[in-house]
Amino acid sequence: MAKVERFAFHVPSLEELAGVLQKGLRENFADAQVSVIDCPDLTQEPFNFPVKGICGKPRIADVGGVPYLIPIVQKEKVYDLNTVAKDIELPGAFILGAGAASSRILGANAELIPIVQAKSEKKPAVNGSYIAQINPADKGCLLEKYSSKYTDCEFGLLANLYASEGQPGKVIEVKANGRTGELNFVSCLRQILEKHYGEKPVGMGGTFIIQKGKAKIHIMPPEFSSCPLNTDEDVNNWLKFFEMKAPLVCQPVIVSRDPGFDLRVEHTHCFSAHGEGGHYHNDTTPDSVQYRGYFLPAELLFRIDRPKETHTVGRD
Repeated sequence: MAKVERFAFHVPSLEELAGVLQKGLRENFADAQVSVIDCPDLTQEPFNFPVKGICGKPRIADVGGVPYLIPIVQKEKVYDLNTVAKDIELPGAFILGAGAASSRILGANAELIPIVQAKSEKKPAVNGSYIAQINPADKGCLLEKYSSKYTDCEFGLLANLYASEGQPGKVIEVKANGRTGELNFVSCLRQILEKHYGEKPVGMGGTFIIQKGKAKIHIMPPEFSSCPLNTDEDVNNWLKFFEMKAPLVCQPVIVSRDPGFDLRVEHTHCFSAHGEGGHYHNDTTPDSVQYRGYFLPAELLFRIDRPKETHTVGRD
């Protein structure tokens, strides 16, 4: 059994949060509008999620961690999203986020874009996840629906997950166009929260679309590094970077400040209908980029299987 630690976030009202985010975003984007709206139906394009919303008992799970991947991989670290749903006290949860695929299942290393309604007593799991890997044929991006090849809900090494009951309800809509600052969209959101709420950690998750522009995205190579990756430079030389085009549907998990659980405070993976996806770093077209997202503050944090030996490398 993996050790599970629990923490209650500070949960501001949606109206307060919208005001804080709008003020901060306008320092980093030419135009930003933040409002409280009814969550759009996420079973529709471009999301095609198995549930309609991201509301109902929102919580964040940080599972495993980068120290299980680098400096040297620990392949025995495998997890299951159905088990995670129970660990976070929400069986049948709808889970979004960013993680690593199980090399035990795939036989290779890959990015996982988890979109899963975990199994409950009443019904089996619905796995709408994607995997992004390096295409052996042309070394480009190969994005595939997980369920086209596999029937499990396994993942490996690490994941940052936003979970809820998958219900409709009120959410924060964020629209931001024309990036004027250096920070990417997710880092910007996180740092606004950290600056405003300080010692009170706020967690947030959901989904956003890069509607126009292009983005810098990485995909891990299929082979784990045989020599230790000891610095961020080592990691970046190992990763494969791409410029990918909109529209990209992204799944951010954000914690304003680590309250002492060795968290990855931000992590975002994305997918698309045009065969591109992976780990989001930033847009590469600041003048023309358009973001639109739907977010909710999380009530609880669950830290699952925290690495005993840790470091800060490779958390970008």
